[in-house]
Amino acid sequence: MANINMANTAPKCDTYLLVNGETLLPNGVRAFIYSVALAYCFIGLSAITGRFFKSMENIMKHSREVVTVDPHTNSTIVKHEKVWNYTIADITLLAFGTSFPQISLATIDAIRNLGRLTAGGLGPGTLVGSAAFDLFPIHAVCVVMPRAGSKKKISDLGVWLVELFWSFWAYIWLYIILEVWTPKVITLWEALLTVLQYGLLLLHAYAQDKRWPYVSIPLARGDRPEDWVPAEDTSVDYDNNYDEIGETVPGQTEDIVDIFSVHSYSNEGKDVEESSTSLTVKNRQEDAVTLESSESRKTDSVCLRFVRITWNLIIAPWKLLFSFVPPYEIAHGWFAFICSLIFISGIAYGVTKLTDQISCVTGVSPYVIAFTALAAGTSWPDLVASKIAAERQITADSAIANITCSNSVNIYLGIGVPWLVDTMYNFFVYQKPLYIDNAADLSFSLLVFFATSFGCITVLVLRRVILGAELGGPRLWAWVTSVYFMILWVVFVVLSSLRISRVI
Repeated sequence: MANINMANTAPKCDTYLLVNGETLLPNGVRAFIYSVALAYCFIGLSAITGRFFKSMENIMKHSREVVTVDPHTNSTIVKHEKVWNYTIADITLLAFGTSFPQISLATIDAIRNLGRLTAGGLGPGTLVGSAAFDLFPIHAVCVVMPRAGSKKKISDLGVWLVELFWSFWAYIWLYIILEVWTPKVITLWEALLTVLQYGLLLLHAYAQDKRWPYVSIPLARGDRPEDWVPAEDTSVDYDNNYDEIGETVPGQTEDIVDIFSVHSYSNEGKDVEESSTSLTVKNRQEDAVTLESSESRKTDSVCLRFVRITWNLIIAPWKLLFSFVPPYEIAHGWFAFICSLIFISGIAYGVTKLTDQISCVTGVSPYVIAFTALAAGTSWPDLVASKIAAERQITADSAIANITCSNSVNIYLGIGVPWLVDTMYNFFVYQKPLYIDNAADLSFSLLVFFATSFGCITVLVLRRVILGAELGGPRLWAWVTSVYFMILWVVFVVLSSLRISRVI
């Protein structure tokens, strides 16, 4: 109601998104149209994440042939070793890829801000809000993913502790450079150090994975699958326990199945494996404009058919656009991976433009929009990837690693790279640093995030000690944990919003 009132009383917004005629509409109507368009962009992000995740699976399957000679028998031994390290893949391919919407949005905001001595608030606000969304709602989803009371735990606690340390240090570092070291000012060297710490995270995590002496935590690694994503979770009988949600959600297609269904891999795994190599752009385009299959036309009720057709009609433009993503088998999935990131960047640019318009017509601070709506929308790929990992992997490593590592990536790259762009420009052109106007609000959000995240991690540790696993367990306690994580997120959003509104 407050936002509607603000839209009615805000000064007339003279800027427009596509055509000048938009300015003739009332602010409230424009706010509604822009909000619907923003939601549609988030649907696009969800759809492209399905392709992104499958391309990443293909990259992880890549192996190389290693030929050695047995010194005793002089016989040739041929082995196939994975090219990608399990831990490095989680931090780079998974965390970086799913955080790419936030990174590209913040970088675009920084480029648009070139020539100004003060930083824009859109990027940092989105990334801090995204950190809260990653930690709380995504944990809330993942904790209830294992079915029928089954449990999934972190197999390598040492790697998780390293990732957790660098995740928390990222936000401590951000507070130091905003409030302690050079208050409300970011220098070129601070921005450069921020980016370089991502390399330290990679090195430390790899050292822990390989158990390097003196720099690794002496904790034994539990059992984990040889493949990054197994063909299926053998602890779950998907064929006999097909979730009702998978039956009722419209559009069980290649792009949408991972995003809007739960435990629907019994159908997807076989169909995609058989058809992925033969799918061409033409076949995908034909699939995009197919509103319902002949089978569903015969078996589904009229109501369900209507919902399915409506949904397929809504997502058809996205499916047509994403049909140009190359097949996952080409170059081990790299072409599809890169094309997916390009599409994500394009959608992120549209999101920034829409956010500017929403802020203009409603009078709501861009920073408030950034750490609420934008943070949730751009973090959707993180949620999807963690959800898929929690379903398909035998352990909880990648699902939780994506959350902690995405938070690290948000700061070291998501804030570090845009600030590096702006500080380099200011340093060489004006011989000035980058000034942060909303440093106090950003620092307050960081303090609230520290307090609530401590409550989140404490519960995860207690679940490991008492239940023996971070995810799953008795359904009652899984849902209680999920609700608790959501409450923490609401506390973060409410307190940060009250601070921006100068209520507290």
